[in-house]
Amino acid sequence: MNNIEKFKDIPITYSLMAVSILLFLISTISDDLAETIFVIGALHGYSVVVKGEIYRLVSSTFLHSGGMHIIMNMLSLYIVGKMVERLFSKIAYLSIYFISAFFGAFTSIYMHLDGVAVGASGAIFGLFGALAGFVFVHKDTMGGQFKAFMKDFGMILIINLVIGFVVPSIDVSAHVGGLLAGIVGGFIIAKKPRFIEIYLGTSLLLLIAFYNYLYSIYANILSII
Repeated sequence: MNNIEKFKDIPITYSLMAVSILLFLISTISDDLAETIFVIGALHGYSVVVKGEIYRLVSSTFLHSGGMHIIMNMLSLYIVGKMVERLFSKIAYLSIYFISAFFGAFTSIYMHLDGVAVGASGAIFGLFGALAGFVFVHKDTMGGQFKAFMKDFGMILIINLVIGFVVPSIDVSAHVGGLLAGIVGGFIIAKKPRFIEIYLGTSLLLLIAFYNYLYSIYANILSII
């Protein structure tokens, strides 16, 4: 299989990786990486919720804070992304990816109101959750493979959560938010692919409600100040 054929096999995964790598290379040109990624579009609660810079929900997913950060995320995206892309439609893949990213972002903002965050972890955990949702739907036809998958799933989940708690710079809340959104999306779409519109519509309503709730929190804080 040549490079073109490889790209055609999983174009979305490769494209997401390419954008992330390109933005990382651009951000490293500056002497102040932290300032550069903030300007480009790092996740920042006040900027997103109060100032209305919604684009940060998307841009922050493609930004990374260092070499090890992007290497680990791109490796994870490649491993789980290629599996999800082969099991779901392109629309379903992108829907789960970004909805998981958004729920992960809002969860992160809720837990760290004044924090700044970047990375594709929430979206990647969403893909991993979608894979779990798919496997759960088809567990009856998988036999022993289902138990093997759930065992590996549990081990990887525990390891990542432990790493998240041990390493202060890793935002576990975004992982959890993305994971839950992905599990729900993967389960619904694997059960009934045509229900993707219901998944998208319901997710949008929940995200709007989450946004309004976060806005009320900031409004209360600003009124006190």
